[in-house]
Amino acid sequence: MKIAHVVIFHKNPGSVERLIKALSHPDFDFYLHLDKKVNIEPFAYLANLTNSFLVSKRIPVRWAGFSQVEAFISTMDDIIKSGIQYDFVNLLSGQDYPIKPADQIHDFFLHQKGKSFMICETPPTPWWDEATSRFTNYHFTDYGFPGKDRLGMILSELLPDREFPLPLTLYGGPYAAYWVLSMEAARYVYDYIKQNGHHTRFFRHTWAADEFLLHTLLMNSPFKDSIVPENYHYIDRSLSEARPKILTAEDLPLLKISNKFFARKFDPDVDSEILDLIDREILL
Repeated sequence: MKIAHVVIFHKNPGSVERLIKALSHPDFDFYLHLDKKVNIEPFAYLANLTNSFLVSKRIPVRWAGFSQVEAFISTMDDIIKSGIQYDFVNLLSGQDYPIKPADQIHDFFLHQKGKSFMICETPPTPWWDEATSRFTNYHFTDYGFPGKDRLGMILSELLPDREFPLPLTLYGGPYAAYWVLSMEAARYVYDYIKQNGHHTRFFRHTWAADEFLLHTLLMNSPFKDSIVPENYHYIDRSLSEARPKILTAEDLPLLKISNKFFARKFDPDVDSEILDLIDREILL
C-alpha cells in the first residue's frame, strides 16, 4: 500500500523538511509543489530527502484561486508519469504536520483501499447560502493586475449571475479543501479537468474552487459510494471561516485526543514549541 503525499507550499523549507521526516515511511512518497512565485534555490535540497520529489511544472498559486486546483493537477502529472502504483493521494500544505505516527497512518489506510475521505455538504446549508457567490459572481483572484477585485465587483453588479456549467448537484464546504483520495478517484478528477478545458476557463474566475469542484465531480460520479465523510485533517475554524487558526502549544490537549491523522496549520514564527511537543508527546 503506497501513498503519494502532495505537499503544496510557498515558504519555510525547514517546516516542509520536518513534515517529510515526521511522516517518513517506506510506502510514503512526497511530491513537493513550490509556488512558482518563490525562488526555488532555498528549497532545492528538499529533493534530496528520502522519497521526495520536487514537482517539475510549478504553478503560481494564489490564495482562493483556481491555481490551487491547478497545482494539484500539475502534481498529478508527475505522480502519473512516475509509473509508481499508488493506492492513495493525500493533500497537505507546508504548514501541516502529522498527529499520529507514520506507521499508524499506514496501517489504517492499508485496510481502506478503494475508499476516499473528504468532508462536504450539499445545498441548502448555511455555508452554501454564502458560497454560491463563489461562482455566480466574477472573481479575478489568479490575476495580478491592479483593481482586479473592483473589476469583479462591477461585473458582478452589471452582468447576470454566472451559471454553474455542469448539470450536477453541488458539494463543498468549509472543511473540504483537504482530503485523501483513492488513486482511482484522483485520476478521475485529473482526467475530467484535463479533458474539459472550457470548464477550466469558467472555474478560473471563481473563488476557492478547491473547496467545491473536486467534491462536486466525485459526489456525482461512480465513486460516490466509496467516499467516507471524514478527511482525517484537524482544522480549527473557530476564529474565522476564511482562514484556520494557527495552532499553538495550548492546542496540544485537543490534538492528543483527536482521531485525525494530520493537523493544520502551524507557523514557527507564531509558536515554535508546538511541533516539539507533538514529537515528544504524540509521535513517539
